[in-house]
Amino acid sequence: MDAAELARHEHENLIATLTLAGANVDGAVVRRDDGVALIATGLPMRIFNHVLVEEGEATPSAIAAAVDVTRERGDEFVVSLRGGVDDRFTPLMSELGLVPISEGPWLPGMALFPLPDAAALAASHGLEIRQVTDRAGLEDHITTAAAGFEMPEEPLRAIMAETMLGRPGLTVYVGYAGGEPVTTGLGSRTGRTIGVYNIATIESARRRGYGAAMTTRIATDGAAAGCDVAILQASPIGHPVYERLGYRTVVEYMGYVDPSSIDSPAN
Repeated sequence: MDAAELARHEHENLIATLTLAGANVDGAVVRRDDGVALIATGLPMRIFNHVLVEEGEATPSAIAAAVDVTRERGDEFVVSLRGGVDDRFTPLMSELGLVPISEGPWLPGMALFPLPDAAALAASHGLEIRQVTDRAGLEDHITTAAAGFEMPEEPLRAIMAETMLGRPGLTVYVGYAGGEPVTTGLGSRTGRTIGVYNIATIESARRRGYGAAMTTRIATDGAAAGCDVAILQASPIGHPVYERLGYRTVVEYMGYVDPSSIDSPAN
């Protein structure tokens, strides 16, 4: 499978997962119209106030309409364009008064193909990874992920609603060491693709391979469910970890925002 096809799987899974999570937030506007995906939640995280080009038939007017919606709501949003795929819309960003959020791509999309089998799941220093099936486990996921991401719990509570449990294609995970929750993950399946999300480890448990173990567990569970591609979006701290696991960057997103939001804590 070539990089372009892997990039397509990454993009489809990202949009599907963002729209599903965003729809959990009260008052959110989530829609996929005219080749453009809009996720406008009002949460203080740019990735959940997002405009993405979804299909080839997307038009400048459809993108502008999505930007208007989230601007009118007062959300701190980002328009993400795929390098080499959505370049035709780059001039539109200036016309809409948007500026790059960074000098280079702000969000790398990575993919792994083919997937590892269960033999890749080596024991990781006493880490026990559990699939979450109840409210108590979900609470462990929320509090641990918030601590690992060093962010308030409220946005995660809005996104990780109890309706996420038992939903087809979604699996919530918590990793425990010595009986205490230390790391988290979320698997999101779309077709042949397993998306790896919410990989977060609390500070006191870092550098023990827990994040890598969780990432591998999600991918191998995806393989067992019939997937042959794993995708994720990497943070700077996670990028080298994912490369060691065999993931490669297949798409890079340039982000465009309102100039007044450049110094905002939203991310």
